[in-house]
Amino acid sequence: MSAVLPDVSVTDRAPLLAPLEWVGMQGIDLPIVIDEPGYHRELHAKADVQVDLPAPQVKGIHMSRLYRLLDSWGDDGDVSPTSIRALLSAMVDSHHDCDSRSARLLLDFDLLVRRPALITEGLSGWKSYPVRLNASLVEGDFALSIECTIGYSSTCPCSAALSRQLIEARFREVFSNQQLVDPETIANWLRANASLATPHSQRSEARVRVSIGEENPTFGLLALIDAVEIALGTPVQTAVKRADEQAFAALNGQNLMFVEDAARRIRAALARHQNPQVHVRHLESLHPHDAAAWSAPFGPGQGYE
Repeated sequence: MSAVLPDVSVTDRAPLLAPLEWVGMQGIDLPIVIDEPGYHRELHAKADVQVDLPAPQVKGIHMSRLYRLLDSWGDDGDVSPTSIRALLSAMVDSHHDCDSRSARLLLDFDLLVRRPALITEGLSGWKSYPVRLNASLVEGDFALSIECTIGYSSTCPCSAALSRQLIEARFREVFSNQQLVDPETIANWLRANASLATPHSQRSEARVRVSIGEENPTFGLLALIDAVEIALGTPVQTAVKRADEQAFAALNGQNLMFVEDAARRIRAALARHQNPQVHVRHLESLHPHDAAAWSAPFGPGQGYE
């Protein structure tokens, strides 16, 4: 006959009597299935799960209960707003003996999407978009937000204007004494000198967050990402040939933007979403620091929490 294993979280009292806002686990590996319009894939996620501990005398929660609930939930089907609420409700129910009334879930994963080349037919590559789902059920009130990070290229308008001025000055210097210059001569000069000065571009990041209602059948992740990329106009590419690289250079040259421009474009593109929040960073090639802009309620003190 096996001995009964002790459970000090039940038999012992907390030496210091105090409630705790949240107790649980972080960084749990979990396979999940995301089923969006035009997208169905199993992905690797990292999950944080917690419940509140309002009973001051309870020494500890039952973390194995949370783990088993999360594990079963990951195997049960597609992740959706409805399934997330059901998981949070089950987490609260599993801790009635701790007087728990609230639960929360944080889910981090990369949405892996195949993106076509700009020009070359049949050429495409994979692009990942970091996604965070943040959900809570606090005394019956359900809240859910999704957050995506989207890479793009940005070319500085000021740098472009300064570069054009240098090229113009050199052109005037070379041809100032000529009344008429034939197009072929000008074309040859541009071929050799148009890159006399080039504006600086940099890889940039947009972090966007929107709220999702419980009644939504899906999160709308691809639609959200597409809206941001269309608004910015210069999404980071995957597989490219020379024609695609040239097309990308043309997009950058015709789509100059400060960090303020990028934030405003995205905010306008997300006007129909609930509680849209925007944080953009241009990872400067001119400076050792970044340019950044926020659209409330993101604030400078929040950064990449």
